[in-house]
Amino acid sequence: MRILSAVLGAVFIFAVLWDAFETIILPRRVTRRVRLARLFFRYSWRFYTALVYSMTSGKHREALLSYYGPLSLPALVILWATGLLVGFALLYGATSSGLNAPEGPPGFFSSLYFSGTSFFTLGLGDISPGTPFARALVVVEAGMGFAFLALVIGYLPPLNQAFSRREVSISLLDARAGSPPSAAEMLLRHTEAHGMEALRELLHEWELWSAEFLEIHLSYPVLAYFRSQHENQSWLAALTTILDTSALVIVGVEEGCRLQATRTFAIARHAVVDLAIVFYTPPQEPEPDRLSSAELTRLRTVLAKGGVKVHEGVEIDRKLEELRRTYEPYVYSLSQYFRIAIPPWVFESSHPDNWQTSAWVTPSRRFNDREVRHF
Repeated sequence: MRILSAVLGAVFIFAVLWDAFETIILPRRVTRRVRLARLFFRYSWRFYTALVYSMTSGKHREALLSYYGPLSLPALVILWATGLLVGFALLYGATSSGLNAPEGPPGFFSSLYFSGTSFFTLGLGDISPGTPFARALVVVEAGMGFAFLALVIGYLPPLNQAFSRREVSISLLDARAGSPPSAAEMLLRHTEAHGMEALRELLHEWELWSAEFLEIHLSYPVLAYFRSQHENQSWLAALTTILDTSALVIVGVEEGCRLQATRTFAIARHAVVDLAIVFYTPPQEPEPDRLSSAELTRLRTVLAKGGVKVHEGVEIDRKLEELRRTYEPYVYSLSQYFRIAIPPWVFESSHPDNWQTSAWVTPSRRFNDREVRHF
């Protein structure tokens, strides 16, 4: 039994330390399915979303879902700390006379209590190590407690900074593609003089954003659970809009910035696919189809009325469908997992942007760019 206790204790400690290393320090994608942090996030997220959807609806539901990301961090830290405490308690229990307690040979719960006082360096003294091996374990556990605390404290600031950088570009998309954003709205807002040049610059910015998004969310996957401040904005909706817009420009927009759209599409699609691998969300065909034949016709009509010339023809439609198949199934599976709505290609009716609304009044119509400059 003592040998089994020692082996289990060592396994607990190694599993927690390796998982913390992969989650906090290792700056690369980890695809292994059996992993403590991945299992924690997957099953706690499923339980939390099921609870929220059974209790609330609408605005309150989205607000409660936004709490999961920040709450999951301390919960994961508590899980890691518990694993270390149990691991060291099993190691203490593996020695027949490792600990001296007033009531005699300590049991598991007394060893767990001593492990907690050592890990958090309380030094109460009611239980003391009785062998050189136990004393060495106390020193190792106390040092590990300090290192663990420092690691967690150092983990939070870059996480908050990365979240802020991500949200800045999503907020800037509000006036450029609407709230929520859509590919049709983005193209319509770049129809004036030098509009395609402005769109090229915007797609270049989002090429860089997508690369940074990919790097950050592979290093800190928990950020994907952090939701935007506005209910009609999200990292997934923004990324989908950029992919939709790039696909349209690549195959069908006259005088468009095709080369830049191709580069942006490539890195944005890379980000979506890699994130689907990290969270193990296999691709699923969107239901219903986001761009049916009727919807594509309506999209072309809306764009033509706004001054955007779009190519037509069977070959154009085939190429657009091929591009959509490379990313839409991944976007849809991520939206199902994270419970985030993905925007259509074109909305049924106009609606005000976030910057045009307030807590006191919502304008009845949307100003266009010319009116904004006039003001």
